[in-house]
Amino acid sequence: MAFVRRKGKSFYLVHNVRRGGKVQQLHLARLGDRARITDEVVREVSKKHPFVELNWRLLREQLNHRLDLADPRSPTVQKLVSSLRALNLDLADLFPPLLRLSDTPDVARELLVQLRLLQSTLQVKLDQFDRGRGRFGNASQSRLRR
Repeated sequence: MAFVRRKGKSFYLVHNVRRGGKVQQLHLARLGDRARITDEVVREVSKKHPFVELNWRLLREQLNHRLDLADPRSPTVQKLVSSLRALNLDLADLFPPLLRLSDTPDVARELLVQLRLLQSTLQVKLDQFDRGRGRFGNASQSRLRR
């Protein structure tokens, strides 16, 4: 059975195997400082370890329940809030005239694509929170009324 293990600040996908009567951990993938199993991780592990059968759906579900968003002091919440603040500041400093000054129009196009993707992702997430699911939906609606 594969599982996610934390070592230091990084997470790893590991699997226990028996070799010569001893249990050894087979490191399948380094997941980084945020334990997420992306499609790329699935492809790489399946290619590198074709004989290891994994229940990817179950592993992803376990990781989704592992996020501690209820505790405002948790490292996960602190990092998420910090990243959102930094992104907001970076976006506030970005002005369209600066893009026109760029030597390569590819940079401007890629930035616009990423901004549109961010916009749609944010809209999906805001819609999920506003559906009245638990306290998040109620909190966001009550803040809007003030």
